Amino acid sequence: MKVLKFGGTSVGSPQRMKEVSKLITNGERNIVVLSAMSGTTNSLVEIADYFKKRNFETAHSLINKLRIKYEAHVKDLYSTEAAAQKTTELLDEVFVLLRSFANADFTPSVEKAILAQGEIMSTNMVTNYLEECGVKVRLVSALDYLRIDEDGEPYLSQITAYWEDFLAQNEDIEVFITQGFICRNDNNEIDNLQRGGSDYSACLIGAALKLDEIQIWTDIDGMHNNDPRVVDGTKPVRQLHFEEAAELAYFGAKILHPTCILPARFTGVPVRLLNTMEPEAPGTIINNEMRQGAIKAVAAKDNITAIKIVSSRMLLAKGYLRGIFETFERHNTSIDMVTTSEVGVSLSIDNDTHLHAIVEDLKESGTVIVDKDMCIICVVGDLRSQNVGFESRIASAMCDIPIRMISYGGSEHNISFLIHQDHKKAALQALSRELFSE
Repeated sequence: MKVLKFGGTSVGSPQRMKEVSKLITNGERNIVVLSAMSGTTNSLVEIADYFKKRNFETAHSLINKLRIKYEAHVKDLYSTEAAAQKTTELLDEVFVLLRSFANADFTPSVEKAILAQGEIMSTNMVTNYLEECGVKVRLVSALDYLRIDEDGEPYLSQITAYWEDFLAQNEDIEVFITQGFICRNDNNEIDNLQRGGSDYSACLIGAALKLDEIQIWTDIDGMHNNDPRVVDGTKPVRQLHFEEAAELAYFGAKILHPTCILPARFTGVPVRLLNTMEPEAPGTIINNEMRQGAIKAVAAKDNITAIKIVSSRMLLAKGYLRGIFETFERHNTSIDMVTTSEVGVSLSIDNDTHLHAIVEDLKESGTVIVDKDMCIICVVGDLRSQNVGFESRIASAMCDIPIRMISYGGSEHNISFLIHQDHKKAALQALSRELFSE
């Protein structure tokens, strides 16, 4: 048994929904996680914002516009009046609910309830289409089994218990459809998973049930060995270790959220990245196997700010670094890269919301220098110290690029360079020529 997740683009139109339905009715028993139709969540965010601003006229206008769009989808998706009518009645309920929020005090929980409607609509639409096609299908509400604690962490044991019991009671069902982004919190309010959304849900279900495989279907043929928007001739990486995939996701590969595959990694359930536009392509498999002596891919993370703190007081001083790191913790800002010398610390952040306050606090520790518009270039693969030569090849490719920082040794899978964004394209192209040219 497998869990298959499809993103918004994959179910972005009635035709795409039909294509997805073919993929999930493959003769196997599958759990299917669906996102909202592409564009729907953005519309719901806009509607929620107008409700928040108490501009009810514009909010209702946007709701009507979305309703007309979905009415057209119903006409294109179903061939029987019964299926169309069943879906229309569900959509009626959703849009009545959306309009009712005009009478509610706007709170974060109201906003999350509004955003949840996109997945509720898409999952009902696909379920009704499958029923029309004669498939034994069951819609399973994520609000019934997916709950998060006050820190936003899911209760994995509840997911396991619910699904084990539900599968046992529905042995004749071929396909189970569920939502990916939505859940409930400890106050029993509708909430969402934040990081990774539907990908995270699929990995939670796959890990909880220890399924054969978790499949993440997008509109990209797996994870590429470089950014195809910048470098010509990139190729999909056919296999990645979980740690390699996490490094690439964190440092710029947008196909995955860096933390969403953690549940799969801990339980050893492989994750496969596949392309709904090219379903026959092998995609990328992510598992616990390490291919020795191979550089897998290069990624880039933009909008980085570099901060350097220089002080002679740092020399042989105890607690100096702790004070610096506590400054970032106090301002709820995470750090990407860190390098140190006898009298200085350089680090980078990707969120400059609290930059001014951070700099003011750091001035108590020394002279502070800030460089904006920076970019992290990371090279990922088997970079263990016994693999002599990889570092020199990578450094050789970067010989004409001004480098602000280098981070190596913190991971056996990653070497990172901090450069100005103006040099990003040249750096990515140079690394591709050196590492991946045949």
